[in-house]
Amino acid sequence: MPHDHHEHSHDHGHSHGHGRGHHHHHISPDGNNRAFALAIGLNTIFVAIEFTYGFIANSTALMADAGHNLSDVLGLVLAWGAAMLARTATTQRYTYGLRSSSILAAVLNALLLMLACGAIAWEAVHRLNNPAPVAGMTVSVVAAIGVAVNGLSAWLFMAGSKDDLNIRGAYQHMAADAAISLGVVVSGLAIMATGWSWLDPAVSLVIVLLILVSTWGLLRESMQLVLGAVPPNVDAGKVAAFLRGQPGVSDIHDLHIWAMSTTENALTVHLVMPGSYPGDQAFDAITAGLKDKFPIHHCTLQMEHGTTDHTCALDAHAH
Repeated sequence: MPHDHHEHSHDHGHSHGHGRGHHHHHISPDGNNRAFALAIGLNTIFVAIEFTYGFIANSTALMADAGHNLSDVLGLVLAWGAAMLARTATTQRYTYGLRSSSILAAVLNALLLMLACGAIAWEAVHRLNNPAPVAGMTVSVVAAIGVAVNGLSAWLFMAGSKDDLNIRGAYQHMAADAAISLGVVVSGLAIMATGWSWLDPAVSLVIVLLILVSTWGLLRESMQLVLGAVPPNVDAGKVAAFLRGQPGVSDIHDLHIWAMSTTENALTVHLVMPGSYPGDQAFDAITAGLKDKFPIHHCTLQMEHGTTDHTCALDAHAH
């Protein structure tokens, strides 16, 4: 279908008339950079301390926890890199920039956590079968430092974790680490009081189970975004009702909503408008409404008079 384009610019976006309307929203750098730098620095130092003391105290629990913390440092580097890539400019090849790298980082972060849990569980089961004497005091003191370091790191990411799946992955990593370290503190104190070495691996297994439950949600949600599912913070039915309710719109079809990144969503739709082109302002109002009522930051609207069947191959195949 031929399109006449009447283009004009605005402060926050631009729209193309008659055929399509586009709206862009660019995320602005925030405090996450500072959070990543601090968390990576603190955790790298702590990994070195924890592994050294684990070796001195002959504590496999501390060394295993140090290994898990190291995987989290790598996860943080991954998440930070993705957050930086998400802000890169668009190119002729990458017309959305590299925003979706943050979704891949969320998936890899969840998989890293799963692998770390597997390694800790393996070590815990082995130690249940072969309990070894543990230096309870050293374990408790070092693990207590771990609670402080990981608790502070999790707090740094708490604000950003509500709206960004990638940041939530980093937050869950740090919160999980704090929980593990707390479990190690408790088991160290209990071993000092009772002499029961098996408490250490038993507590580890309980914590692993708790982490797996929370990580499964992160993995499932990030995999859905990779597969182009409608993001969980968007109600597709309400979006369709909003579009159908616009002046001059008799019907809609080919509505597609997906995540461009862990913070930005996109939409394409065909609007059946039997009357004449309502003007750029009408299309600007629709894009503004989609941004305000739903977190949809980039939309492409195609207007049709409805005189022919424009159903795309995807929809035709679905039916």
